[in-house]
Amino acid sequence: MPIPDIIKIQALMSSIKIRIKRVESACLVRILISHPMENGRRLNKETGEVIAAHFIQEATIEHNGNVIARCQLGIAVSRDPYLAFRIREAKTGDSIRVSWSDNLGQSDSEEIQVTL
Repeated sequence: MPIPDIIKIQALMSSIKIRIKRVESACLVRILISHPMENGRRLNKETGEVIAAHFIQEATIEHNGNVIARCQLGIAVSRDPYLAFRIREAKTGDSIRVSWSDNLGQSDSEEIQVTL
């Protein structure tokens, strides 16, 4: 099965965008992951064939190397998942790392330093 062009483009750049904003006494972390999140049940409009399942199975979030969340995603999550949460103990210089892996063995990760 050939690799779609969108996946080839994503391989050249990170599929994860992380934004951090100070809110009251915590940091609001917002994450957007570019991923098709196909459930394996949709039909290709042109060919009528079923589009193969392609979805993120697990997303992991780390704060200074410690896992603070491990999210189990699946076929019920829409394209380009968005996650948001607050970290009370984040301070300037801390690192936030997000990584994901999908059912086809693809994965990505991104790390950002808190600068607030």
